[in-house]
Amino acid sequence: MRNNKRNKKADFPLTNVEETILKTFHLAANQTSFPSPRRLLSAAALVLCAASLAACSKDEAPKESKPGQALASVNGEEITVLQLNEELQRLGVSGQQQQAAGKQVLQALVDRELLESEAAKEKLDRDPKVMQAIERARSLIIAQAYMQKRLGEPVRPSPAEVEDYFNKNPQFFANRKQFAMNELILAASDLTPEVRAAADKAKSLEEVAVFLDARNIKYGRAQVTRSTADLNPQLSSKLLSMDKGQLFAVKEGDRAMLISIAEVRDAPVTLAIAGPQIGQYLMNKKQKEAAAAEIQRLRGTAKIAYLNKDYAPNPNAPATAPAAVPAAGAADPAATAVAGADAAGVAPAAQNSVAPAADTGAPADKAALDRGVAGLK
Repeated sequence: MRNNKRNKKADFPLTNVEETILKTFHLAANQTSFPSPRRLLSAAALVLCAASLAACSKDEAPKESKPGQALASVNGEEITVLQLNEELQRLGVSGQQQQAAGKQVLQALVDRELLESEAAKEKLDRDPKVMQAIERARSLIIAQAYMQKRLGEPVRPSPAEVEDYFNKNPQFFANRKQFAMNELILAASDLTPEVRAAADKAKSLEEVAVFLDARNIKYGRAQVTRSTADLNPQLSSKLLSMDKGQLFAVKEGDRAMLISIAEVRDAPVTLAIAGPQIGQYLMNKKQKEAAAAEIQRLRGTAKIAYLNKDYAPNPNAPATAPAAVPAAGAADPAATAVAGADAAGVAPAAQNSVAPAADTGAPADKAALDRGVAGLK
């Protein structure tokens, strides 16, 4: 029998097939307005492919009646009002837009049915990899549904809790500092001892650039802005202890960066601005902790035997929160993120506090900084 249920997205590493099956069902989950027809139909094509993989063979399964008023029939398969309403709800379409949006969504459902039917004719649902992906997706969805039911709706923290967090983390808010840095980016293989020695003796990044030019070493330039809210406390302390213009090097994969601090300035954030982000973070944190506690409870009552001892957990290893099922109300229970808007003065907190805001620097540069600083002076 065909599975007409909609799969809810699970935030786990997925195979290509699983990613298609799960991710496309939330093609516009975070949109506040209805997507353009082109985007909707493009995304719908992916959804249709995913749905086709999850279908059981129509040739071998009896047709089942679907509850709700039928809006269309595709080769004898009905598309109902309930199906349409569910799609509209997932897209977050407002009441005023539903009639116009409904026409586009219905066409997407028709296309989905067509692709699903063709996939069933070719028996794609019998492919072992597809069957394995469907089973894993099913397991994740059911586990998530249990966790959502168990934890219930997330409870927003009180104003006193938000203020307490604000006061206990001045480095992210009241005492927040911002670093303006200049970079020379080159291949990691070009960061030779000779280049390091030259950078160590240089009084400015421009002197290093002249040295690299003289030896025909290719490099690029970048300007990066980071704050004490973006970086882990150890790295923030390291940067704060450096003098203006001091150089340091960071290696990241196959590239290296020679960086100098151009400016360190105060960038405080008020409770009024940071409050909503702090509240969201604390709410997600509580959900994460509740999910971890539930997993631990289930582990404590279950009989778990590791048949291959190589995969058994180390009993002496420190306890860590299990990453198993997304908690209700949180897209990813393992994430401790609160979206920040740096341009508006909102402080994103650091590791295990508030996630970094989108900034002007390249993500890889930030990742390199997060991993540590190798001082050249």
